[in-house]
Amino acid sequence: MPKKKKPHKRSSPAASGIASTLRRTAVWLLTAGAISIQATSCGFLPAPSQPSSPSIERSGSNVATHFSDCRQFFAAGVTPSVRKAPMQRELCYEAFAILHSGESRTPVFVAERLNRASVEDANENRTNKFFADARLPRSERAELSDYKGSGYARGHMAPAGDMPSPTAMAQSFSLANMVPQNAKQNSGAWAKIEQDTRRYVLRAKGDVFVITGPVFGPDSQTVGANRVRVPTHLFKLVYDVSTGKAWAHWQPNSEDARAGRPISYDELAQRIGMELLPGVELR
Repeated sequence: MPKKKKPHKRSSPAASGIASTLRRTAVWLLTAGAISIQATSCGFLPAPSQPSSPSIERSGSNVATHFSDCRQFFAAGVTPSVRKAPMQRELCYEAFAILHSGESRTPVFVAERLNRASVEDANENRTNKFFADARLPRSERAELSDYKGSGYARGHMAPAGDMPSPTAMAQSFSLANMVPQNAKQNSGAWAKIEQDTRRYVLRAKGDVFVITGPVFGPDSQTVGANRVRVPTHLFKLVYDVSTGKAWAHWQPNSEDARAGRPISYDELAQRIGMELLPGVELR
């Protein structure tokens, strides 16, 4: 026999109001939790609340990055220590990792792990399909329109020539991987540094970690409606695990830049205020 339904007990208006408020609160908490989980799974972290430091110095004010989903791009799996700044987000891709700044709308740095096999596989056709990375909030990213008519090239930090697969090649054209770069430097002295790095990797006995990024002066210009900052200099750090040696290329972002002698890791760290190889013993 079907069970008899219990008579419905009517609640008072006050009780109904309290119950409704509790339900709305529960829904809000669940939604907030889902959004938080989704943001973490996208590969970036909440921006620190600390203001950006105007000085460039190696000090205890630096904070560690995490890159929990792509530590393979960092020597010994140890990620860099950088200056505290708002709107910094960690992005993982198939062949590189990016710490992105929502202030400059460019990378802070881009990290790669190269070896002979990966360079030999890097013979993909360029897609040349630049795109704004949807994982970044619109208020923190560059758009295609920012570069149009700016007079600057969209300069890869992780070079397209390093990409070992079609997916990696396509991802390398994310604007999160770009800086406004002088066109002559991009295709001239900087391209030579990228090619020389690949040639070195082909001779190396193991993994070579490469970290590339922009440097901004106090009067750095901007391009586009989103005010994408134009770097005054670019750097490329190279660390060979098998030899324990590291060096860095340092170039002005100008058409008369030349590929000169590299600088030491310590000198680079002093100039940029970041520890890109924390805990690594160099020889």
